Amino acid sequence: MKYINLVLFLLIFAACTTPRVVYDYDHKTNFSNYKTYNLYPEIETGLSELDNKRLLRVTDSIMQERGFVRTATPDFYINIETHFFEPDRNNAIGVGVGGTGRNVGGGISIGLPVGDKHNQQFVFDFVDVRQDELFWQAVVEGFYKEQSTPEEREVYFIQILQKVLEGYPPKK
Repeated sequence: MKYINLVLFLLIFAACTTPRVVYDYDHKTNFSNYKTYNLYPEIETGLSELDNKRLLRVTDSIMQERGFVRTATPDFYINIETHFFEPDRNNAIGVGVGGTGRNVGGGISIGLPVGDKHNQQFVFDFVDVRQDELFWQAVVEGFYKEQSTPEEREVYFIQILQKVLEGYPPKK
């Protein structure tokens, strides 16, 4: 019984920390035409210089694992933007006190500390080089831990990229 409870707890925990992704794309696009890529020339990820290097290195690695070739004359550009924001503070405890016949009542709400985790949103745009048109986009939200080690940050970026690229090319 203890083993089952532990497994359920880990599944719930993993579900809560898994990045959420929303995909959008042009339905008229023939995705088989896109075999080569490069990073957008004026890419501004919004990350620190070291995190930027990690993210771009992971992007190259995963794209090449999936059979894409990085070249100076690509079929499409990859542009990545990030945004940070505080997580929703929906972790409050509320205590209510019932009223009398005259509608008297009261309540106490206690906000729990969020810690050093922040929400982070990544926007991945795939832009057709010849037509200068966006043809695929993924928006992913994850939790970014400020005090993470360089290794933890790289693992985080790998998780983000793998989740993002699950939807490319789209399954029609």
